[in-house]
Amino acid sequence: MSIDERQVRAAAEAVVEPELRRPLGELGMVGPIAVKRKKVTIDIFLAVAHWPQIDELVARVRRAVGVLDGVDEVIIETVLMDEEPRARLRMLLRGEAVDGGVMHAADDGHGHSHGGSGALGHEEGRPNRFMLPRSKTRILGISSGKGGVGKSSVTVNLAVALARQGYDVGILDADVYGFSVPKMLGIHGDPLIIGDLVVPPTAHGVRCLSMGFFVADDTPVIWRGPMLHKALEQFLVDAYWGEPDFLLIDMPPGTGDVTLSLGQYLTKTEVFVVTTPQPAAQRVAQRSAHAARKLKLAVRGVIENMSYFTGDDQKRYEIFGSGGGQLLADELKVPLLGRIPLVPELREGCDDGLPVVVAEPDGEAARVFDALARSMVDLGPARVYRSELKVR
Repeated sequence: MSIDERQVRAAAEAVVEPELRRPLGELGMVGPIAVKRKKVTIDIFLAVAHWPQIDELVARVRRAVGVLDGVDEVIIETVLMDEEPRARLRMLLRGEAVDGGVMHAADDGHGHSHGGSGALGHEEGRPNRFMLPRSKTRILGISSGKGGVGKSSVTVNLAVALARQGYDVGILDADVYGFSVPKMLGIHGDPLIIGDLVVPPTAHGVRCLSMGFFVADDTPVIWRGPMLHKALEQFLVDAYWGEPDFLLIDMPPGTGDVTLSLGQYLTKTEVFVVTTPQPAAQRVAQRSAHAARKLKLAVRGVIENMSYFTGDDQKRYEIFGSGGGQLLADELKVPLLGRIPLVPELREGCDDGLPVVVAEPDGEAARVFDALARSMVDLGPARVYRSELKVR
């Protein structure tokens, strides 16, 4: 039986690229196809030489084409893109249209492009796509009043739990001074960079972008507010996030410059406050919630971390006291969404780059994170009305 080249191309172009999560045909990555007897050779175009997850991509194409009638062997050749298709790929990922070779900024779905600066724009005319009216992404800001309450480990495990439930999830590590998310996710490689576009790397189904990819672990970030604001802006505008269902922001502790920038630049952020059970921690966490409300960000719920330790006798021991999370939730008039146990595996997983919801999916902590993820989904998006979004 002869092999139908059109079927081969259709099968190859339908394969979803694992890093960009879009079909190869849409990305322009399928090149010439040669058919000889029962052997098929396919050229796959790559924008850069060291393409992440290339082995997985090749395996996906081989599986898709190998099941076609008459195909006994599939050979994949990787070819570096020329500058023109590379530029078109970059523009496609940015959501920019090409008409007669002219690039246009993406509009908001109502025929308006957003140039300039401000909450919906970027000084170079590139839009903050998360703030466009058509954006489906819920932005969850994971906040705390002070460090040491496990905010980053909560962020990472919650993100992975959401991804395991079938959602498209990203993490923006906005804790510029104390970045730790890449290590917790086990990401050791650099992000994919196509021209001036950064593609956040993926681990455990979660995209991640962090200052940790651009400075060494032992290098302090000594920046004033305007530089922090610019860095966060670039993480949002100059990166390809796709259209995630959830973007979790690991916010720095306290109420400083980064919180102010998020209040200005991501006005639809829903804030979830992480605290520990002792009343002293609750009082500090309360300040971050009040700061968020002053910035007109919606405070949606409280997460209590290190709530209890379950001993070998199956008794719960409240090592850090009790009641702080519920007290904070009552004060803020929001729900207490979860009480996360103190388990060594949670800490170990973050140190080893294997979150506890992956390492021990049936364990006590993983079950709590799964329930917490479902609670956030069930909560639904906040309805925030701002003067910038008036209907004319």
